Amino acid sequence: MPNTIKFNENYPIITESDKLYARALGLIPTVTQTLAKGPGQYIKGVAPKYLVKGKGSHVWDADGNEYIDYNMGIGPISLGYCYDKVDEAITSQLKNGITFSQMHPLEVEVAELIREIVPNAESVRYSKTGCDVTSAAIRLSRAFTGRNKVLCCGYHGWHDWYISVTDRNKGIPQAVQDLTFTFNYNDINSVIDSIDADTACVILEPVVFEEPRDNFLHKLKDICERNGTLLIFDEMWTGFRINLGGAQKYFGVKADFACFSKAVANGMPISILTGRKDVMLLLEHDVFFFTTFGGEALSLAAAKATINELREKNVTEHLANQGRKLKDGYNSIARSLGMDYTKCSGFDFRSIVSFDENAGNPLEMKSLVQQEMIKRGVLWGGFHNMCFSHSDEDVNYTLEAYEDVLQILKKAVYEGDVRKYLRGEPVEPVFRKTGNFNIKPKKAV
Repeated sequence: MPNTIKFNENYPIITESDKLYARALGLIPTVTQTLAKGPGQYIKGVAPKYLVKGKGSHVWDADGNEYIDYNMGIGPISLGYCYDKVDEAITSQLKNGITFSQMHPLEVEVAELIREIVPNAESVRYSKTGCDVTSAAIRLSRAFTGRNKVLCCGYHGWHDWYISVTDRNKGIPQAVQDLTFTFNYNDINSVIDSIDADTACVILEPVVFEEPRDNFLHKLKDICERNGTLLIFDEMWTGFRINLGGAQKYFGVKADFACFSKAVANGMPISILTGRKDVMLLLEHDVFFFTTFGGEALSLAAAKATINELREKNVTEHLANQGRKLKDGYNSIARSLGMDYTKCSGFDFRSIVSFDENAGNPLEMKSLVQQEMIKRGVLWGGFHNMCFSHSDEDVNYTLEAYEDVLQILKKAVYEGDVRKYLRGEPVEPVFRKTGNFNIKPKKAV
């Protein structure tokens, strides 16, 4: 019988997952379309590789094993899998068509909703992925300012202007690499030292897991304004989760652009660029940003239904409440066991479990916790990405699983050999390097 949500005696059987994986090898490079979903992020030999069904906060793999999911599609599932109100909106629109030869009324209706809830959303445009709209914001910034350089902090997608600053930058011309630079979060001096007369824009995730200190975001806005540089908030994670109006609303800082995707349509593919009307007017004639599927109606119907649910049900408060229980609960368990080498940090709606390298290899420790959580019916990647369907029962069960699993980790660390407890290869890092380099470009005079 497949495993379910309980303290299972055995690790899940993943025969069907492995068969699919074998078929993908040599056919699909890296075997995955999304790096964070790929087998490198899960302990090999134990974790499932393919999911076939989701309902609420639970998912089922290709072998029928059931799990509480804390990955939520790597962000897009804000309400829950197969959420009735959203699915009804999608199926209703499906009866009338998906993509049309002219514009669809939902393009206007969703834009009006966005303008109501997102600060500074004077203009609105759609695309399909997060990196589409961050790249559009970069192009608009360069066009508006007549400048070339970009300062960035965080993860912003696969397009050339950003990925050139990571260690996976093969195939990008040096001339492109020489135009993007990084700065450090909460380090305002790294911005001051880097920004110059040729800096078109500063783009950052307003928060990832670390809270802004000493009015960092406000100071960043002031520096950009004084320098004539546009400020872009990449709100793929914060949008519609930290607050209905995103980080701009939560922190009281208006950016020139705010870019959204993930949570806005509960899993349907859509991204949204919002910002100043005077800058986005350049899209009328001077800057090209069009795509065949930008006005695809199923995703717009899902976005409209999702936004209405987020607003009516006060979903962001629920995400914070449930996420806080998990974060505080994990830390309480770790303290009670004397495990000062692991902690859960971040914001309530999205937190991360980390491990101190002084106690051992962090990836091996993470892998052991993941292995044992999966055995107990929790699909765990080190994060708590919360959705509206995460129930008290889910949270309480997860904390019971942590109580059990952290004792196993403590024993392995005490013995000084976490690796011997692993039933497969440990998880891999996504990037080896994404910051602390390409800093301080030569100042333009």
